[in-house]
Amino acid sequence: MIAYKILIVDDERSIRDMIKVALELVGFHCIEAASAVQAMPIIVDERPDLILLDWMMPEVSGIELLRRLRRESVTQEIPVILLTAKSEEQNTVQALEAGADDYITKPFSARELTARIKSVLRRTEGMSESELISVKGLSLDPVGHRVYVNDNPVSIGPTEFKLLKFFMSHQERAYTRGQLLDQVWGSNVYIEERTVDVHIRRLRKVLTSPKNMDLNLGDYIQTVRGTGYRFSATLVI
Repeated sequence: MIAYKILIVDDERSIRDMIKVALELVGFHCIEAASAVQAMPIIVDERPDLILLDWMMPEVSGIELLRRLRRESVTQEIPVILLTAKSEEQNTVQALEAGADDYITKPFSARELTARIKSVLRRTEGMSESELISVKGLSLDPVGHRVYVNDNPVSIGPTEFKLLKFFMSHQERAYTRGQLLDQVWGSNVYIEERTVDVHIRRLRKVLTSPKNMDLNLGDYIQTVRGTGYRFSATLVI
């Protein structure tokens, strides 16, 4: 794996240390900042591949820094994942509208954090398509063409596999049925948009099959009224 440079911005040293150890174990290169003010010159000088940004910090909050980064041309394309104890729906919406590429609520596991980082890098920096994609009990192996729920393999059709792969690589964003048809089936294929609904139902059924009902992973695929569908493990309805 490429040694991607990750900037950890958090005013608590213990959290920075914990994250740094976890990420360096899987091959990331980490740099740190103890505040949003300290982070700005580091971001400009070091140009990290991704920023892990704590929301609640003294003086300048993480979301204020995020808005500033999105206004500046030299920093607006840098992926940002917000870390916070705030778990309400309005906070998630606020973070994503401010320009966050993802949003993780504390406490979180090192495995989940690593998976989220890889997912964001995959869609923003061209990370290898052969990497295992994992999030909260659900894993997808692009090379072996397998899906695991709570480490147990599940049977899945080829179209549902492609649909799930697209969703897991593009989390927290709403897509219309037309966009999903273009991305999963291809822009030159002429089929009705209701076909998407059929495969969504099949995919949800696979992820919530009887032996895995306690996990409710089918809820990760959410219906967005008036738009289409979204994959989210942070805002399960």
